[in-house]
Amino acid sequence: MSPTGDGRTSGFRETDRWNGGVGWIAHPDETMQRASHALVNDGDVWLVDPVDCDGLDDLIAPFGDVAGVVVLLDRHTRDADALASRHDVSVHLPRTLSGVAEDIHARTKTFDKTLGNTNFHAISVVDNPIWHEVALYDADSRTLVVPEAVGTVDYFRTGSKRLGVHPMLRALPPRDALSGLVIDRLLVGHGEGVSKDAEKALDAALRNARRTAPELYLKNAKKLLPV
Repeated sequence: MSPTGDGRTSGFRETDRWNGGVGWIAHPDETMQRASHALVNDGDVWLVDPVDCDGLDDLIAPFGDVAGVVVLLDRHTRDADALASRHDVSVHLPRTLSGVAEDIHARTKTFDKTLGNTNFHAISVVDNPIWHEVALYDADSRTLVVPEAVGTVDYFRTGSKRLGVHPMLRALPPRDALSGLVIDRLLVGHGEGVSKDAEKALDAALRNARRTAPELYLKNAKKLLPV
């Protein structure tokens, strides 16, 4: 993996491929494991919280033309500007993230309940002065996209669990927003998604978030201590 000269990298790891899209991690070696996804609807491709990388256009081209770029978390503007400009499309923002438009140079559009003409519906996950997050859910394909509240990277998880709640949300996990959804596939903004028993994994992560918080904080603290 090496710089391409335009801020992109020449290596990425493909993740979460299914007949409705594909995911990728542009910097596979970084701790945060920032994951991005291309969601496909009737030949249109929607890039969700994307991080740009060399070879990305070749990865998504077989799925169709890019219809828009989507930002689901106020901190996830990532490379939305660059990709929207390259594909001459708008950056789509949930209504609760409309303020993010001030940080984006490309043209923007806001949406309320549904993303464009797709089957993905917006679910408010966190909405407070310091954190605005929206998930996307398609009941037909049983696909849920959660940009930050849950993840599969190491610093989200405890023990042998495949999925965990964000360390900063452990005291008040978003159970009301994310519980009770029928899902076969969970796509996250940090790490690879969950496609096996995704509903059980999400339920367990939300249910055990508070109880396992001390274990997670101790684990992460040890990694920060000097050797």
